[in-house]
Amino acid sequence: MSDTRVPSRVFRGAKQEAESAKDGVSTPQTEHPAYRLAFQDMDFLLREDLRPVRFQLELLKPQLLLDEAHIGSTFVFYGSARIPEPEKAQALLDAAEGEAAKTIARKLVEKSKYYEVARELARIASSFPPDENGMRQFVVCSGGGPSIMEAANRGAADVGAESVGLNIVLPHEQAPNPYVTPALSMQFHYFALRKMHFLLHARALAAFPGGFGTFDELFELLTLIQTGKIDPIPVLLYGRDFWSRVVNFEALCEEGVISPRDLDIFTIVETAEEGWDVVRNFYRERREDRANPTAGKDPQPPLERQGFAEAHEAANEAIKR
Repeated sequence: MSDTRVPSRVFRGAKQEAESAKDGVSTPQTEHPAYRLAFQDMDFLLREDLRPVRFQLELLKPQLLLDEAHIGSTFVFYGSARIPEPEKAQALLDAAEGEAAKTIARKLVEKSKYYEVARELARIASSFPPDENGMRQFVVCSGGGPSIMEAANRGAADVGAESVGLNIVLPHEQAPNPYVTPALSMQFHYFALRKMHFLLHARALAAFPGGFGTFDELFELLTLIQTGKIDPIPVLLYGRDFWSRVVNFEALCEEGVISPRDLDIFTIVETAEEGWDVVRNFYRERREDRANPTAGKDPQPPLERQGFAEAHEAANEAIKR
């Protein structure tokens, strides 16, 4: 209905009512916690009984923020919070005392190259153009922390693009890295909801060397694709030496606990350009399958209407500038 004389609502809004409640008369009844508006009563909202409500809020708030920011899809970056950029890694090695500490520091120096790889891949992804509806695609999304996560957000910032950071409350003090877009910097209490938001918009994912957290996030994704719970997306594992050393995927096949075709769920790569080519070719093949009458279900059509090859070259030009 377009008649502006017709009110859009008849009930007063919750915000109005909350303001009115502040001006009430002070009595023993009004001062008691039982009298607080339920949605303003933090003691009530934090009760064990209200966990389902908190789940719902933690699911809904990030979704609304991403929708309002016109984010159609994300490029997710997983990786260690302990791999610094090359200069800092070398400084740690120089300061290391004792052979054990030096051995670990040397390993970090070797892996520090992936800081720059993640940063470059984020630059490429962030240069991907919006679709015809103005929705932004392949928006960089990380855990919002340091190291590889910082590199991803930093790469987006290098080309003037916004990026998402999904932080988590931990026992030790932490803060989002300075490259996350403030309006897209979010904090979670529940690991499960955070991991869900990593994947709800994901249309590509890069996993760099990491520890328990990276493995938890990565293997959940592999399981979801393996079991058909989500449509396949390009999954990039960065660091052939690292992944072949810490996970023997071939042995899992030989033991009969996974299928040989499960190894096709991911691709091991080394450079940003190699990773982007995997993503580009993945969607190009899906587009061709879609044009084939015998192809399966429609895979993310908004992305497939984009010119991946042209966007790839435009992204490379943006990096050179």
